[in-house]
Amino acid sequence: MKAIIPVAGAGTKLRPHTYTQPKPLIPVAGKPILGHIMDQLISVGVNDFVFVIGYLGEKIKSFVAKSYPNIHAEYVVQNTRKGLGHAIWLTKDIIPLNEEVIIALGDTIIEADIQDFVEQPYSTLAIRKVDDPRKFGVAEVDADGNIMKVAEKPTIPKSNQALVGWYKIKEYKALIEALEANINADYKTQNEFQLTDGIMMLIKGGAQIKGYKVDNWYDCGQKEVLLEINAILLKKHYSKKSAEYSKFKRTIIVPPVYIGQDAKISSSIIGPNITVGDHAVIENSIVKESIIGSFTKLKGIVMSNSIIGSDSLVVGSARKLNIGDNTELDLS
Repeated sequence: MKAIIPVAGAGTKLRPHTYTQPKPLIPVAGKPILGHIMDQLISVGVNDFVFVIGYLGEKIKSFVAKSYPNIHAEYVVQNTRKGLGHAIWLTKDIIPLNEEVIIALGDTIIEADIQDFVEQPYSTLAIRKVDDPRKFGVAEVDADGNIMKVAEKPTIPKSNQALVGWYKIKEYKALIEALEANINADYKTQNEFQLTDGIMMLIKGGAQIKGYKVDNWYDCGQKEVLLEINAILLKKHYSKKSAEYSKFKRTIIVPPVYIGQDAKISSSIIGPNITVGDHAVIENSIVKESIIGSFTKLKGIVMSNSIIGSDSLVVGSARKLNIGDNTELDLS
């Protein structure tokens, strides 16, 4: 089984961070979003990955090569973003058509039994009930859990079950043929070639597709969601205070926190719910509910609910910030 991870998007809602960093590489709870997704798949035996790259794609390649040297990774370039359906169609030349695939969007973290999901006997779409389904792909599900219809961001939704960005597809060949038919006919929804339209053709062709309800999911496309999932994952994995924190002089650590390799903290109060990147320096500061990038320096700052990119300098007083990589900001 192969995993397809589309990571070609520009991540415009997370600018300025995504001017220099692909959205899937923004860190939450000590590792990039993409790392959390890959760890989930690797934990259930998936080691064969196809990445659809585009904007800043070389950084994706570099991260995968450095962090996951033992997997098999291949890359397809989507030079023009024409939609998720087009991205999946591009994989046809490197994936055998008789293969089963898992499609996991590169900016979406889910909470679910991943082993159970990948072992489902039918093509399966992860779903979750939402308050406003107009913002998402939507699935209409019958009493037996069969998906009868899917639609992309319908104006008048007939279901509140959103597609959350994880798909198990047994009929990969049929899906590629459906997507190719839509591309050849220039059939678009929301001005893009949609994966949902290809899946709808599978359903019309008689494929049995099931819905799989996840416990939760996080579309990491906005600052507030990133901070929320950062806090949730920190509480799950870093809720206890480490004895190593005693090395930070005149500093109070309030768990949960993640502090990266060779970070230096002094005369500060850190946490709760903060991720500090590798080699970061924090002095005379109070920081909570935030994500601090690697090689960034904070001095004399009181800060919460903020994201600071890598290689940045922040000096000053209390602020709420959203700063990209390679920034110097003096608030003194």
